[in-house]
Formats: sequence, structure tokens, C-alpha cells
Amino acid sequence: TPRTLHWDSDPSALQLHSDSELGRGPLKLGMAKITHVDFPPKETVSYTKETQTPVTTQQKEDDEEEEEEEIAPPQPVLEIQTEKPDQKEEEEAPPQELTEEEKLQILHSSEFITFFDHSTRIVERALSEHVDVFFDYSGREMEEKEGEIQAGAKLFLNRQFVDERWSKHRVVTCLDWSPQYPELLVASYNNNEEAPHEPDGVALVWNMKYKKNTPEYVFHCQSAVMSAAFARFHPNLVVGGTYSGQLVLWDNRSNKRTPVQRTPLSAAAHTHPVYCVNVVGTQNAHNLISISTDGKMCSWSLDMLSQPQDSLELVFKQSKAVAVTSMSFPLGDVNNFAVGSEDGSVYMACRHGSKAGISEMFEGHHGPITGIDCHTATGPVDFSHLFVTSSFDWTVKLWSTKNNKPLYSFEDNSDYVYDVMWSPTHPALFACVDGVGHLDLWNLNNDTEVPTASTTVEGNPALNRVRWAHSGKEIAVGDSDGQILVYDVGEVSGLKCLGMWTSFLWKCTQI
Repeated sequence: TPRTLHWDSDPSALQLHSDSELGRGPLKLGMAKITHVDFPPKETVSYTKETQTPVTTQQKEDDEEEEEEEIAPPQPVLEIQTEKPDQKEEEEAPPQELTEEEKLQILHSSEFITFFDHSTRIVERALSEHVDVFFDYSGREMEEKEGEIQAGAKLFLNRQFVDERWSKHRVVTCLDWSPQYPELLVASYNNNEEAPHEPDGVALVWNMKYKKNTPEYVFHCQSAVMSAAFARFHPNLVVGGTYSGQLVLWDNRSNKRTPVQRTPLSAAAHTHPVYCVNVVGTQNAHNLISISTDGKMCSWSLDMLSQPQDSLELVFKQSKAVAVTSMSFPLGDVNNFAVGSEDGSVYMACRHGSKAGISEMFEGHHGPITGIDCHTATGPVDFSHLFVTSSFDWTVKLWSTKNNKPLYSFEDNSDYVYDVMWSPTHPALFACVDGVGHLDLWNLNNDTEVPTASTTVEGNPALNRVRWAHSGKEIAVGDSDGQILVYDVGEVSGLKCLGMWTSFLWKCTQI
């Protein structure tokens, strides 16, 4: 029978309809083979003026899968967050209360003392810093001070150091700047008669770098400290000479304020007050030199103060013992040195050789010598043969080792002149202090009759010590009431560099 082929509305299926469906006979079905064909979507490419980016649906699907993988991990975090309240409850448990004995044990432990001492020093520095937020960069303040500048103000008070407990009512006996840390200044003090239960001797280390009013370190001992110095080549050590004759050594690495070493009180060492201490030599070969008022000079190793390496009696012409009050070494010399004495004479001496001891005497003062300093400024001209001295006879005198008589006498003061020191940078400049609070700067290139710059400390206390900073830009003075004043030194020379050296050389020939 003939068959008719009909298409169903669904294109994926093919149906056969026989004539029987149309009333022509029974329906017979057969298998039809269907072929599947996949056509990939047409790739669309979009263009812009800046970029050409191919967009594929496959890349998006991969990115979505990666994002789903990245988003998935936060689920465990929710579980952790649910556990946190339990941990907080455990953390919020009250801490165990320490007993009084345990608290005292911690407070007295070396670890706590070291930590607390170091931390409080840092916090105090931070709290003491002051910044002038009103500083005017337009220069209006300088216009107001123009008259003062033109008037020639040379000394400006920078810092004032005094401690109510440790320095007040004590006399400043010595000053020294640290060679390694130029902002550190050590000062020694004698006993405080108003506080008999406090230690007789005190040495304080002050810091110029931070605007704090307390000392960086406090050291003390049982005898008044008459001289003090930073141990050159040993930045942690401070040396002190005492009234009893002992030498003491303090170490700022130690938690103790008392000496870590001291010399014996015996005939082998000093038994009289030590007014002079100095570390001389080089990094690999240096000694501590000390001289007491009985004329005994000792040479020590800083590693062992139990006995001196060498000792020498300073006697003039085998008969007259020299009562030494001050000492100074010429620049670069560790063998020869000059000393001032109570009888008003200056003596040159040497440590070694066949002529060890006093070699020469210089006469000129009419009272005990209070200070002596050899010329130390370095430059194109050698002035190391010059030195200056101060005395109770109200004068400062300029000397040369080539002449036994003073080259010049400066007689502007009206009281005891307690100390004198050359500038470490300017060849013709020195400073001196007296008993009525005067600090005078003498620039010999400008004038030899009156000081180039001068200032008077309020209250007119006796100024016992003067010490230039190594830079030559600051100068420190100490008074009879335990106060230290540090001044900034302005421009006090009319010439620069080579000019001031040649000018001073010519000046010396005219004196």
C-alpha cells in the first residue's frame, strides 16, 4: 500500500503516518536514525578606540567558578566566630593577684631596675621636648632683634643645669665634655653642708641634646669629688679625683651609682686631695694621669686601679715639693706637661727619661694659680708653646715655654680669677671666669686691654670652672651654688680661616 510522509511540529522527531491512519490499514512503526550536530556560537569581537578585547563565554564561566571557589572559604570563619565568645570569657578571667612579697621581689630584681631606668630616661626625653609652633619664617622677629645684633651680643644663654637634691648648695669643682658624645657634660661637686646625710662627693652627667632638667646619670662617692673627666677611648667610664686622695671610676653600664673601681688609700697611691686627672695617649696605649696637692704624680691603667703603673714626686731642685693645683698637657704630647701651684709658680715637667720630674719654673703670679691651659687649636701655624694661667692675684697671664717670664698680663678683673681655657678652634681666643660672676672672652686679634665679649651671671655667684665644647660653639661655666650655665658663642672674630692665624702670629711678635 502506498505511504504518505508527514512532518510533526517538533523538528527533532520524525513520525510516519500510514494510510491506515487515514482509514487505509494498520499502523507500522520503524526506527529512525537521528544525527546530532552542534554549532558553536558565533564569536563576537568588540572594538574601541583604545583597546581590543575578545569576549568569550567560556572565560566568564571559568571566572565565575574561580570566584565561587574564593567565596566558599568564609564558611568556616562563621564557625570560628561562634567560638570566640567562649575564648573571650576565658581571657576575661581576673588576673592572679601578686602578693606583696612577689611585688617587692620584682621591684628589686636587676631586670626590672634595668628596664625601668632605661625606659624612664627615654620617656622623660620625649616629655621634655618643646617645639616653637609660633616660629615666624617671615623674619619679623629678627627685625625686632636687629638692634641687639648690631650692638654685638656675643654670648647667648642656652641651657641651665641644676638639681634640687644632687647639685644645689654644692660647689662645681670640675667640668668636662665627652669626646665620643659631644652633647654630654660631666660636672663634679663637693659636699653639701646642709645635707650631712647625703654622699659628700657627686658627679652628674648632663645632656645638651634633650630639653630635660634632670641629669642623665647620677654618680656619687663618700669623699668630695675635686676633679672629674670622661675616660678618653672608654665612652662608658667617668673618672673622679677625690678630696681623700682616692681615684674612683664610675661605669654608666652598671645599675649602681657608686664606683665600680677605686684606688687604695695607701702610700703607694695618693693620700692628699687630687685636683688633676686626665687620660692621655692613643687608642691602644693610654694612661690615666693624676696629681695630688703633695706633688705626687701617678700613672694608672684603667683596667687595674689597685696600684699605679708608675709614680713620680714633683720636687723642684730636690728640695721644694710642688703643691699642684692644676695641670695641662700640650697638644699631642703625653710626656711633657705644665702644672700650676699654690705658691704662684708654673712648672714644666716630664714623665719619662733621665730628666723626669720638674724641669723648669715660670714666675710671675703673686697668688695661688687656679687654672692653666696649653694652646690646643690646630691650624697652619703652631702655637703649642703658648699657655695661659689664672690666679688669685686677679690676673690672667699669657706665657710661652720659650720664656720664663709672662708675655702679657690681662688685668681687667676685680676679683679672684678661678679658671681659664683656650678656644679649641680659634687660635687667639680664650675664656676666663672670676669670683663675681663674670665670664669674659678675650680675642687677642681684636684687643688685649678689654674682653671682646662679656656677660655677668644673675646674682653674681663665684664662677669656679669654665669649659669649651669641642666644637668651640658652646661654653659651660659652673658656679659656687651647684649651677651650670651653657652659653652659645656668637661670632667673636673679625677674620676667618688663614687670616686669624696670621693675625695672631703677628700679634704675638708685637707683645
